[in-house]
Amino acid sequence: MSLAVEITDTFEELRDTVARLHSELTRYELVIWTAGNVSARVPGHDLMVIKPSGVSYDELSADTMVVTDLYGEVVHGDLAPSSDTAAHAYVYRHMPEVGGVVHTHSTYATAWAAVGEPIPCVLTMIADEFGGEIPVGPFALIGDDSIGRGIVETLRSSRSPAVLMRNHGPFTVGRTARDAVKAAVMVEDVAKTVHLASALGTPEPLSEQDVDRLYARYQNVYGQQGEK
Repeated sequence: MSLAVEITDTFEELRDTVARLHSELTRYELVIWTAGNVSARVPGHDLMVIKPSGVSYDELSADTMVVTDLYGEVVHGDLAPSSDTAAHAYVYRHMPEVGGVVHTHSTYATAWAAVGEPIPCVLTMIADEFGGEIPVGPFALIGDDSIGRGIVETLRSSRSPAVLMRNHGPFTVGRTARDAVKAAVMVEDVAKTVHLASALGTPEPLSEQDVDRLYARYQNVYGQQGEK
């Protein structure tokens, strides 16, 4: 522990939530081995909770989650944080509306990232969740906040909560960590569907007007109000 912070019930609840959300990544087969991570902003603090580096998913628990500041310095926890911590931290510093960040190497979404192609908005589901095509971000090496800069620069000009970082894989953001996990699940699903559709023919993009209508309905009307 490099800094001191009082760990309250709020911290413990969030650490438990983040630990449990990692099981969704394995449930939907978005990760292999120890790759991938979920983080969450700590409400009211310039802190975040994130997965420890290189720890097996079946060994994750609230106690193994690491709390860092928004520059990646550990403030609570006995393990080293994820190698993607700098990227997550950069997103939180520059996108205050974001409460959760997820990174996976899910197969189909990562395939699109490998060829540097955005996923076109050819499905109502893509319009609903992503508000248009799912964009590609620049190539960046792991180790500093370069990936975070690419994420922020790309998402600032898009309604999408997902970005395909070139030659790397998808990163997703959300109002909460659960929302970011949902986006990670959805981006893999549509990446697979559009890939299969492309093998059958040339998918037809939705019109901009239809995309706007679908996005507005899904974001503001669909589901039980107050639960989004």
